[in-house]
Amino acid sequence: MNELTDPTFPAVPFWKINLLRVMFFLQAVIMGGLVWYQLLFQSADWHWGLGMGKAMLGALALLSFLGLRYPLQMLPLMIYELAWKTVWIMTIALPAWLNHRMTAGIEELFYDCIGVTIVYLAIPWRYVFARFLAQPAEPWRKKA
Repeated sequence: MNELTDPTFPAVPFWKINLLRVMFFLQAVIMGGLVWYQLLFQSADWHWGLGMGKAMLGALALLSFLGLRYPLQMLPLMIYELAWKTVWIMTIALPAWLNHRMTAGIEELFYDCIGVTIVYLAIPWRYVFARFLAQPAEPWRKKA
């Protein structure tokens, strides 16, 4: 039995699964193409922080190819993207903007991250809750 037919998890409509595939496609191909071009040909003079952010986006793009085939199994990757980009926007970009201290590097990474708002709509939240929060945890040790 797989996640699509398992009665313990809420059903995820196929349109939502395909919407997840679209999100993974955008990450893998569109964002990945832009970020990998920058990493390979424009990164020589970057500050290490910008380089780290771009490298994370590049790795995210590569792993997103798996999400095209297994969108529900790769949901943790989508949730990770949602989490780190939201945290970065709220703790770095927003305070910089509010205090009129936006730099070119912050602004550039902000535009790379702002697409995360669409991800909030694509994630099947009832499924996420049932699969990753309500489901019993895997055992920490072998039963005697």
